[in-house]
Amino acid sequence: MARLLEIELVVPPLMLPQRMRDLLDDADDRIERFHHRRRDNPAPAFVPSDFVESYRALSQVTALSLAPGSRFVEWGSGVGVVTCQASLLGFDAIGIEIESELVDEARALAEDHNIETEFIHGSFVPDGGDEVLEANAYNLARTVTWLSNDAPSAYDELGLDPDDFDLVFAYPWPGEEETVFELFAEFAAVGALLLTHHGEEGMRLQRKRR
Repeated sequence: MARLLEIELVVPPLMLPQRMRDLLDDADDRIERFHHRRRDNPAPAFVPSDFVESYRALSQVTALSLAPGSRFVEWGSGVGVVTCQASLLGFDAIGIEIESELVDEARALAEDHNIETEFIHGSFVPDGGDEVLEANAYNLARTVTWLSNDAPSAYDELGLDPDDFDLVFAYPWPGEEETVFELFAEFAAVGALLLTHHGEEGMRLQRKRR
C-alpha cells in the first residue's frame, strides 16, 4: 500500500523578487475586491494561503530539485497565486478550482502579469475518489468543504490524470487534511510530492512511496 513520507523542508528567509511583490500586491487587491463583491454570497471555503511562505517553500523545492519532474497542479487554486508562483519557478503549472468566478480571476491575474499557466473549472477529486470522500464523510460534514465530486472532473478537460503530476499543492481546511492526504496517496504517482499549507503550522511536504 502506498504511504506518504514526510520530508523536512527548512524554508529560509528569502527576499521576494520585484515581479513577485508586484504579483502579490495585485492579488491582494483582487482578493479584497472579490470579497467585497461576494459579501452577501461568499465563495465557500475561500481563504487565501500565505503566499510569501508558499513562494519560499516552492523556491526551496526547486533549489533542492526535490520534485521528480516539472508538472505542477494546485488543488483548489482560488485566485491562482500559487499556480502563478510555480510557473515563475519553472513548473508547467495548472490550477483546478470549483468556483467559476475564481477561475476567471486567476486567468486574469496570470494574463495581466504575463505568466503562462492554465486554470480549469472543475473538481480535483478524480473519478474513483468517492470512496475516500465517503470514508471521511463524518469529518467533512463538520466543516465547510471545498472537496467535491459534484462538479465535472477537471482531469477530463485536461486530458491528464492525477498521476501525471510531479508536485501537488493544497491548502486544506482543518478536518480535511487526512482526506487530501488519502486522495494524494491513492491517486498520485509514486515519487510525487504533496505540499500543503496548514495555517499557523506552516508548510508540510510529503512524498508518495510504495
